[in-house]
Amino acid sequence: MGKIKIALAGVGNCASSLIQAFQHYGNPSKAKESAGLAHPMLGNYAVSDIEVVAAFDVDQRKVGEDLSKAIFAEPNNAPKFTDIATLNVSVQRGPSLDGITPELRELVEESSAKPVDVTKVLQDSKANLLIGLLPSGASEATYHYAEAALNAGCAYINTSPVFLASNREWAQRFRDAKLPVAGDDLMSQLGATALHRALLDFLVKRGVRIQESYQLDVGGGTESLESLHRARDQKRSMKTKIVSTEVPYEVPVTAGSTDYVYFLGNRRESYFYLRGQYIGDADFKIDLRLVSQDAPNSTSILLDVIRGIQIGIDRGFSGPIDAVCSYGFKAPPRPYPLSVSETIFEHYIRSTRPV
Repeated sequence: MGKIKIALAGVGNCASSLIQAFQHYGNPSKAKESAGLAHPMLGNYAVSDIEVVAAFDVDQRKVGEDLSKAIFAEPNNAPKFTDIATLNVSVQRGPSLDGITPELRELVEESSAKPVDVTKVLQDSKANLLIGLLPSGASEATYHYAEAALNAGCAYINTSPVFLASNREWAQRFRDAKLPVAGDDLMSQLGATALHRALLDFLVKRGVRIQESYQLDVGGGTESLESLHRARDQKRSMKTKIVSTEVPYEVPVTAGSTDYVYFLGNRRESYFYLRGQYIGDADFKIDLRLVSQDAPNSTSILLDVIRGIQIGIDRGFSGPIDAVCSYGFKAPPRPYPLSVSETIFEHYIRSTRPV
């Protein structure tokens, strides 16, 4: 089927884990034996079929460096789980726009280099898929890269909570350009939102009556910092809405980030509370704590989304692909319960029907 040629807008912690995954799971036989991949093969594509051909960032410690070195430059603090050979992909100076908040300026050293023409770089690199790994709430930067993707003839994946795939105007623009788009706000493999949804789904299917529930997240990475200061309300709204789809009746639910604790590093701690009743009006309460590494949590789902979008490209799909969006994102254009989303995605993968 050929290579999936991707470009990365943002070389932060998520990019670091993603690039390391390409190396770690690059051998298809090893990928089947290693923990972490839901789909060693997705359709006809293995992880080894993904190739990074361009990357953009704004930090001077990354701009101009080979991507293999840039992913380990500060302020990145994603765990290193494999060595990376030189990739021969130099990180280009992207536009700052609204990507650097006052809070981030304490961590980011803005490059003095002139921003490149993103559209031209995408065209010259022959990328067919651009992944927006931008800070939460950076709407101007998100729209800028999406515009560049349209101009360059690239599909686009929006991992941030900015509404893009869920925005009717942007969705239509990608349809008109005959290009797929996926988003919004990437779901983690073992994140708080995914676990919260799974718990609620399990309880509802067992006949339990949910009375109230919350999930609260604390983290130490740059994503937690941005989620708290710029996108807190938006992310809370998105998470609460998607979690609520698991309960087929009105119930008080709250889900969202609550604080940034710098010494947690790339660690995230999530707290869950669920209260309800089961047969005989017997009461129950559940209190849970999940501790995870933030950056790797995005990787497995993103690997599936990348290959899922490439399948859409192969089949001539355009605009938001519901099967991919509902499976991989917290704010898809059409939200479904988690189990339904996974079923739709598996059916989409196995289908051979072109447009």
